[in-house]
Amino acid sequence: MSLLSNSKSENSDSSIVSKQPSNADLIVTEEMLLKKDKITPDDVLKLPKITENYLCSPDANVYNIDFIKFKIRDLDSGMVLFEIAKPTSISESEDVNLEVEEIDPNSGRFVRYQFTPQFLKLKTVGATVEFTIGSKPINKFRMIERHFFRDKLLKSFDFEFGFCIPNSKNTCEHIYEFPNLPPELIDEMVKNPFETRSDSFYFIDETLMMHNKADYAYDGGLK
Repeated sequence: MSLLSNSKSENSDSSIVSKQPSNADLIVTEEMLLKKDKITPDDVLKLPKITENYLCSPDANVYNIDFIKFKIRDLDSGMVLFEIAKPTSISESEDVNLEVEEIDPNSGRFVRYQFTPQFLKLKTVGATVEFTIGSKPINKFRMIERHFFRDKLLKSFDFEFGFCIPNSKNTCEHIYEFPNLPPELIDEMVKNPFETRSDSFYFIDETLMMHNKADYAYDGGLK
């Protein structure tokens, strides 16, 4: 088991609104990327909004990366805000539906989160993920995560997982430093649950291997 911890985002830009591309920048659309044989980190960083589709198929995960545990905690208080673990057997989950799992190729690639409004006021959050890999070693394992409210970029995070040995279980905590959101934007995000969304792109050797999605509600406890 290799242990990686306290990996901070390499993107220190705290800008809330996405910047307009300069004349020298190519405006990249989701449709353009879906036609490419290889999608790179530079490609997804130029996307002006959340994607509506997955940019790669589940079959692109040739390294057999499997995320089995995930935990979010507030680093200031130490409070665990969210925690989930993948069942290791059918008996551990009453909600497993084998027919749905077999039919839906995107099962497990989407997560829906429900938080309270206080979550938007947090400064630093630690996200711990536990994952296994198959028989191939992994070099340059990188995640780019982009958060949007509607078509407004809130923040891009860029993390490195490091080297992973074959057939290993790995634990890594990434540190998210949240931007300061204006009160009026926070109010809009609370009033419009699940219109805050994120794309998580996973690259190995600069090539997209996995694409996961999530959406978020911040009205917990208000109803």
